[in-house]
Amino acid sequence: MLSLTPSQIVSELDRYIIGQQEAKRSVAIALRNRYRRSRLTPQQREEITPKNIIMSGPTGVGKTEIARRISRIIGAPFVKVEATKFTEVGYVGRDVDSMVRELVEASIRLIRQEKTEQIREKLNKAVMNRLVDILLPLRKQKEGEDAVARRNAVIADLENGVIEEHVIELEVADKPAGMNAEVPGQPELNMGDLLGGIMPKRTKRRKVPVREARKIIEQQELDRLLDNDAVISEALERAEQDGIIFIDEIDKIAMSGGSGNGPAVSREGVQRDILPLVEGCTVNTKYGPVKTDYILFIAAGAFHLSKITDLIPELQGRFPLKVELSPLTAQDLRRILSGTDNALIKQYTELLAVDNINLTFTPEALDLIADYAFAENESHENIGARRLVSVMEKLLDEISFTAGDPEAPTDVLVDPAYIDSHLGAAQENKSLAKYIL
Repeated sequence: MLSLTPSQIVSELDRYIIGQQEAKRSVAIALRNRYRRSRLTPQQREEITPKNIIMSGPTGVGKTEIARRISRIIGAPFVKVEATKFTEVGYVGRDVDSMVRELVEASIRLIRQEKTEQIREKLNKAVMNRLVDILLPLRKQKEGEDAVARRNAVIADLENGVIEEHVIELEVADKPAGMNAEVPGQPELNMGDLLGGIMPKRTKRRKVPVREARKIIEQQELDRLLDNDAVISEALERAEQDGIIFIDEIDKIAMSGGSGNGPAVSREGVQRDILPLVEGCTVNTKYGPVKTDYILFIAAGAFHLSKITDLIPELQGRFPLKVELSPLTAQDLRRILSGTDNALIKQYTELLAVDNINLTFTPEALDLIADYAFAENESHENIGARRLVSVMEKLLDEISFTAGDPEAPTDVLVDPAYIDSHLGAAQENKSLAKYIL
């Protein structure tokens, strides 16, 4: 997926996110530049660093959604963190280095998934053989049945799911209880892992159904087939060269008006701690040191109480690409309702179909819902596309509560009359607070 062209990445994002073409283009170009850099010689790659992006715009317009979708369409380690979760060094809480450690963990999971798919056929065969060996002594031998036929019968039962709830006994590792200790500036230590490496390995017997035993055996066989050291080595390399860290809510650590009192001091401290990561440094993790020079950082925030220029100048300079996301219009809200792959209308229709409610929306009703959500955003706090969720919940509250009889299918037509009867009173009671001086 890293070889997708910028236009292909934008097309993929268009399936789920309405508008914000400038932000999509910037992210797509940044991702494509990772691929372009990977095709250069090692000497050339050393000189090229990522062009970090900072996105600003109202809440609910697609900043976080862009990050979520990126993580699904690219084959690179990706982690999303909240800037408000961190404290500067010396205070109790999470230090900024933990975002790099999370990226390494994500990279290891990604590499293990890739390696697992490569050996999937061999793994499935090993799991099947283990299960058959356990179940074979428990099966009564029929008259005239030879060993081969008996084994084939057990395999057939497993493949057909006939004995999924059958309880068997497995030998599993008895790991020491995990006790995590986090020291600022140092990787998180798991005392259970440390003691496990010193003490002899212990096992215990567990009784589990076949469906759960299959997962346990698959993990045991996976640990046996995969070279864990090779996985970690490749994961560290992938995190360093292709890793992406999305820092959300970065506006919450900006200092509005340049005030240096109270909490602002801590916020500036977090910015100073993030700066070395973005500039390029080495972070110690429990798997080994990781360089952050070539990690792509994407930051985002609403910036409604502060501005990008309220960040410390050094941090601003490390985010050369600044993208402004525009507020959603009524037409954008209309397209979000039914014009994306994960459209709200599709979600509610499928949810209520479980209870035999056949939900149908007329085009006029969709226009009315979008107009109502837009008006609510204008008269109250603007929460973007999230307003559609509150409107839809209010609109379908009665049918969602009374649904539940699978024997009585119900057809519900949502038209302007239905909307007026369910949202009419709420629509009339609009807040006039924004007009009061």
